[in-house]
Amino acid sequence: MRIEVLDQPEQALIELLDMKIAEFNWANWEVQERLPIAVQIKDNNGEVIAGSAGRTFGNWLQINTLWVSESFRGQQMGSKILQAIELGAKKRGCVNCLLDTLNFQAMPFYEKHGYQVQWVQENYPKNGCKYYMVKRL
Repeated sequence: MRIEVLDQPEQALIELLDMKIAEFNWANWEVQERLPIAVQIKDNNGEVIAGSAGRTFGNWLQINTLWVSESFRGQQMGSKILQAIELGAKKRGCVNCLLDTLNFQAMPFYEKHGYQVQWVQENYPKNGCKYYMVKRL
């Protein structure tokens, strides 16, 4: 047996490890279905100018991303997207939402929409912090 630290691991190794932990988790977790969910807004040319993506599982929506093109910020698009993805998750039976945001991102935005900070990871990744937030849908 040999332990190696790989500074530049091959993508195949990363995918193998991800797959193996996912197999273990699904064999032992109380939910068997995890479904992707997304919302998008396109301009008249068909270009995506805003959107959000996450997944639903059990009672939870987990939002991974919410982005609005800089030229469209301040026009309530983020609020509309957030409401739409929450509604989509509620239709799937979700009653809670979990997300995380960095100190330079959107914590005040999420608080305005009813999210509460549950945990703050300070000094992330060096001098900033990461907020883990939840909301009852």
